[in-house]
Amino acid sequence: MTIAREISGSDVPSGPRPIIAPCRNSIRGEQDNPLSSKLYVGNLSFDSTEQDLRDLFSQHGTVDSVAVITDRETGRPRGFAFVEMSEASAAQDAIRALDGNDFAGRNIKVNEAQDRRGGGGGGGGGRRDRY
Repeated sequence: MTIAREISGSDVPSGPRPIIAPCRNSIRGEQDNPLSSKLYVGNLSFDSTEQDLRDLFSQHGTVDSVAVITDRETGRPRGFAFVEMSEASAAQDAIRALDGNDFAGRNIKVNEAQDRRGGGGGGGGGRRDRY
């Protein structure tokens, strides 16, 4: 059984249709501010400490936090860190001033940190032969 209803002219809204612009960033929960204050610092010497990085980046603004990333199993540094500045403008100044420059004998890479996008890890395994 089918029920059909005829739409009369009075049921159809009149006038201009509203324009709805998609908000690209709000869909993923991102901020509208394109500048980030969290920085990725790569190609670090394994001897670099959090205090060394704090001293280096504080020349460009207030440093909120420094995290030198270490290996879970050995506890040794992995050669990169994250530095969070109090203001995005200070972070941009640090990128311009420090990216590609020598620090502790290595040319460091400094850029905006990218949000983690899930996934990663795992993998491995491979084919096991049957007994």
